[in-house]
Amino acid sequence: MLQKKVSLLGAFAVGKTSLVARFVHSIFSDTYLTTVGVKIEKKVLQVGAQHLTLLLWDLAGEDEFVQVRMSYLRGSSGYLLVADGTRRSTIDAIYALQKQVEETLGDIPFVLVLNKLDLEEDWIVDDELRAEFAARGWSVVSTSAKSGAGVEEAFATLGRKILESE
Repeated sequence: MLQKKVSLLGAFAVGKTSLVARFVHSIFSDTYLTTVGVKIEKKVLQVGAQHLTLLLWDLAGEDEFVQVRMSYLRGSSGYLLVADGTRRSTIDAIYALQKQVEETLGDIPFVLVLNKLDLEEDWIVDDELRAEFAARGWSVVSTSAKSGAGVEEAFATLGRKILESE
């Protein structure tokens, strides 16, 4: 069985920890707890006929990504780049974050996760923004850690991309 390290990256309060809790434990809590440093979880994912163990590194979110934390990324086989679909600043932050990760680790698989789909009426994600992501060749999955919508799809998409890159 393959085991791969996956990092979750994004600005403060985009729902990285909630996505991991939903994916690994099938739970959601409205209580906000700030991640300090890194929290690591593990889950086995079925990708076709292959079992893939994901070591999920939930990195603390910040509005400005700290260079020192790039050391947490070493050994990652892929990452979820998480933004809050209701907050433009978190979407703006992903461009610089993705560039920094690429400069540090090279071109490794990632999926852009637009979280908080349960608040879709407040979303600022429009067709123009989706076209911009598509033009960059980014895989995008809309999720709600609260309802569970799209969460399995996001991790499965990344799992497939990691296996295809092997």
